[in-house]
Amino acid sequence: MNAETLAPLFAPLTSLRGIGPAAAGLIARAAGGDRVIDLLFHMPESYLDRSARPTIRDAKPGTVATLAVEVVRHERPATSRQPWRIIVKDDTGTAELVFFKFTREAQMPAGAKLLVSGKLDSFNGRLTIAHPEHLVPIDQADRIPAIEPVWPLTAGLWPRQIATGLAQGLDLLPDFPEWHDPALLKREKWPPFRDAMRAVQSPTTGEPERQNRARLAYDELFAGQVATALIRGRVRARSGKPLMGDSHLRDIAMERFGFAPTGSQVKALAEIDADLASPRRMLRLLQGDVGSGKTLVALLAMLRAVEAGKQAALMAPTEVLAKQHHRTLTRLCPVPVALLTGSIKGKERARLLRGIKDGSIQVVVGTHALFQDAVEYRDLALAVIDEQHRFGVNQRLTLGGKGEWTDVLIMTATPIPRTLLLTQWGEMDVSRLTEKPAGRLPIRTTLHSLGTMPTVLEGIARKLDEGAQVYWVCPLVNESEALDVAAAEDRYAHLRGLFGDRVGLAHGQQTPEIRDAALAAFTAGTIRLLVATTVVEVGVDVPTASVMVIEHAERFGLAQLHQLRGRVGRGDDASFCLLLHEDWVSETARRRLTLLRDTDDGFLIADEDFRLRGGGDALGTRQAGLPGYKLADPMDHEPLLHMAHRDAAVLLSRDPGLETPRGRAVRLLLNLFERNVAMRTLAAG
Repeated sequence: MNAETLAPLFAPLTSLRGIGPAAAGLIARAAGGDRVIDLLFHMPESYLDRSARPTIRDAKPGTVATLAVEVVRHERPATSRQPWRIIVKDDTGTAELVFFKFTREAQMPAGAKLLVSGKLDSFNGRLTIAHPEHLVPIDQADRIPAIEPVWPLTAGLWPRQIATGLAQGLDLLPDFPEWHDPALLKREKWPPFRDAMRAVQSPTTGEPERQNRARLAYDELFAGQVATALIRGRVRARSGKPLMGDSHLRDIAMERFGFAPTGSQVKALAEIDADLASPRRMLRLLQGDVGSGKTLVALLAMLRAVEAGKQAALMAPTEVLAKQHHRTLTRLCPVPVALLTGSIKGKERARLLRGIKDGSIQVVVGTHALFQDAVEYRDLALAVIDEQHRFGVNQRLTLGGKGEWTDVLIMTATPIPRTLLLTQWGEMDVSRLTEKPAGRLPIRTTLHSLGTMPTVLEGIARKLDEGAQVYWVCPLVNESEALDVAAAEDRYAHLRGLFGDRVGLAHGQQTPEIRDAALAAFTAGTIRLLVATTVVEVGVDVPTASVMVIEHAERFGLAQLHQLRGRVGRGDDASFCLLLHEDWVSETARRRLTLLRDTDDGFLIADEDFRLRGGGDALGTRQAGLPGYKLADPMDHEPLLHMAHRDAAVLLSRDPGLETPRGRAVRLLLNLFERNVAMRTLAAG
């Protein structure tokens, strides 16, 4: 069996009988794709048990049941606003079928014997079923499923359209060779893939066992882990050039820094140095909680490249953050540091490009402009990428393309949950900074209901009079940037009315010039209270700011709240974070906010946030579901992910080319779950 066997599964939905373009479009909207495989992977969210067949006398309102009845008569509505009632009976009593839109009069003449299935209710003492989901002649009982999956739908899409397509899609599934270890299947009591898929999508008896869902989730997770391991192996096998140095530049930088590095900084730098000294190219993720000193580690790594006679570049996602890094590196770095951003034009830009090309510029900081085609490096040995969460595997593998042997170090201040490290960043080596530098004061975090706003404002007024600087972050509103900005502008107007021209405003829909001017004024201290959206989440470093107010904190992800809190506590003054929330919040929201109040461990917070909200846009605000996965669920299947990680490692240690019978079956699995990067890696040897 080869990849061509899968062709019918990747055919368009319109290749299925009874699925025309309109229905295919609706299914695609619900399932996230317009192919048969997308429909097969569109998992039910629950199941309806229609196996109960009570008599009318024994039927209980509020339950779902199937009744065998005979039509007695039709009661036509007197007006268009009234329903059509069909009176039915069995040997024990009578009931009503209620239709507000009725087109089946000919199918239900008096005396017709029917099976009807739906949710039972009671009206005026009589049993009723409003708009039965199933209504068939009594001799066609097999048309009503005993167990009916409930799939996520979209407007205009009916369950029977999903069921019609799935029945054919399931028949297209081949009898795959088994890609899992037989001992695992026996231990977990897992059926073959095709049987598990059929049991989940078209069950016949009882609710599908958890083993069926677990089997399918494991298939998807295992495919992901094998793919990641293949890519990781390819990265490890890529040739690099060892970078060695005598530390003379590092020693100067550390003397200027003036503090001893933390234990985790020393450990992370040792791991990076080992990568740089090896004959393979580095691809490493440096995770550091807010204020853990990632920039110092990155600078020391860059200086190792310069000591070896090469170039190093640091790329930041915004011009504000690039300028901040440039200031920090200029203060500490023994060699000149250039700044290249999109706003630098004309002669200055031409001068920078010449210096980068001829090698006279050894260290450069900038935005994505650093990697544009017009920028040519003489010998770029190390590329450091800061806060670039939007890069996928393909981009991360090619970021070093500006240099023949370029090593890549990616930094993030947002702690990444362990689950996502395996699924989204698994091709990378990981270093973690777990300590705060000496002298950092803890940030006191408190919870306040919005009903106490007058008291909060009195406290803010006192802090402003004492000379403090305050961030006031406005709420996320329906995940709409326009509404977020409106909320920020309303709060700005209110606070400016209270505190005058000491109040400034920064949000994402301002021009960069206006926003940067507001941030610069806050940095300079001429603005004492900055009202903002989440544009201040990263890249704003104002050591004199000591108060962070986050309005409607329950609407933010925990990781994002932790990031925002990290904007304060950077100076010598005691710092405070006030989390304002609705007077009533859900128990889950209260747990999340309480966790944030009680700990400043970003890694613990990230893991808990993932458990409570799922992954989704893991490092942003919309977090739901395990990103890139359709069959696996982070809440239920996290243990399976760690199993899959170990299983993939064992498989590839024994069969790195996937040439054994099991290996060839795993190739099919990779194709089935469209792990295309891994397949290309495998094809390239």
